Amino acid sequence: MTEDMEALYPFLYSQSTDLDAVMSSVRQSTVEKVSEIVTLRRTVLERDGDRIAACAAAMAAAFAAGARLFAFGNGGSSTDAQDVATLFMNPGHLNGDMNGDMKGGMKGDTARPLPAFALTADIAVVTALANDIGFEVVFARQLAASAFAGDIALGLSTSGNSRNLVAAFEEADRRGMLTVGLAGYSGGQMAELGTIDHLFVVPSASVHRIQEAQTTVYHALWELTQHALAKAGDDDDG
Repeated sequence: MTEDMEALYPFLYSQSTDLDAVMSSVRQSTVEKVSEIVTLRRTVLERDGDRIAACAAAMAAAFAAGARLFAFGNGGSSTDAQDVATLFMNPGHLNGDMNGDMKGGMKGDTARPLPAFALTADIAVVTALANDIGFEVVFARQLAASAFAGDIALGLSTSGNSRNLVAAFEEADRRGMLTVGLAGYSGGQMAELGTIDHLFVVPSASVHRIQEAQTTVYHALWELTQHALAKAGDDDDG
């Protein structure tokens, strides 16, 4: 554990008492980490940009048909799942580039609220399922109770091996849901499933960098989904 921490934050384990030297090490560590995430985001964009756009188009079509989004994950990914639900349900303002293609072309237009829920938010339900049946079903059982064909299941995992996510995607596939997965490393069991409609794997072994890149991916999905919905509305009005 100490070796892992030292690799992440070498300046904390330096024997030097020179404050300038320590601060220089902190700056260098920060620059290296920023460089890593920028490079990783560019890699994901170059490899998956077209697929992200296609996924957003599919999500927009699903929302237009009345779909709801159910997001889920464990640990830090649970927090991201709640962020996904908040982003879609209570969005802010669209940026200028997007608005240029939207009806009215007005900067600062408010994005369209979309029905989205985090399956990690109701702690009573999560703990009841975990206690009475098992933690591996805490997401699958909620989908079985609440989701319909055509709804959207979006799961996040850094390893891709979380058993409760795999079970949730299996249930989502049985129910005819549109499935979106975000994983890291090489995709793990989520990649092995072969049934996730849109799977985005962040090619990194760092949990920190994976989660940072996944945050970028789901924000891009939200923005492109809003763009597609607005464009469809313009076409209908035309």
